[in-house]
Amino acid sequence: MSATLHERIRRCVHAEPPIAILTGDFSVAGEQVREERMLTAAAVLVGLVKRGAELAVLLTQRTDHLHHHGGQISFPGGRVEAHDLSPVATALRETEEEIGLDRRHVEIVGFLDLYQTVTGFLVTPVVSFVEPGFELRPDPFEVAEVFEVPLDFILDPRNQERRSIQYQGRDRHFYVIPYQNRYIWGATAAMLVGFAKRLAECGGPGGLSEPQIAAD
Repeated sequence: MSATLHERIRRCVHAEPPIAILTGDFSVAGEQVREERMLTAAAVLVGLVKRGAELAVLLTQRTDHLHHHGGQISFPGGRVEAHDLSPVATALRETEEEIGLDRRHVEIVGFLDLYQTVTGFLVTPVVSFVEPGFELRPDPFEVAEVFEVPLDFILDPRNQERRSIQYQGRDRHFYVIPYQNRYIWGATAAMLVGFAKRLAECGGPGGLSEPQIAAD
């Protein structure tokens, strides 16, 4: 399973950061048109840790007091700084700052679709394989916990729930991936669901010829 999945991931992710905004909270919520607004560029590391024959997704629980997404589960990452040369540089720098993961353990393999959050961030998800043997030093100000979720669990559609709440008089949809006593939701869950759909659609030897918009 592992070798085949490794090959599929390499084949199916974007080789370069996408230019167009293909998805975001607006599309998950059921809106056809994204909100035009000033966006803050950001990048996150979708770290796939090699655990024997399996892969596991590296995630963080953010501390409650943070202004943006406090208490939520997220990928390590953050906003682009002026000295960052690329989304990869941002994702690696932020990951080192947040959880202490040394970049020598990280192999960059590609990118997922750009994701626009309702809070005004334009996120580039950077997909990587992470070699075991690393030591983590989470920043206690930003990170309450670092944990892993088996990729097989996330790829299973039965574990991907689409829920809704009433917001400003209408239903607003979002994804939730319950795992043990945790709830992965919001942009992180949506990016993982989009990743799963992309891999499912990319089963053939040629992969996806054109970028795909994940359907709800």
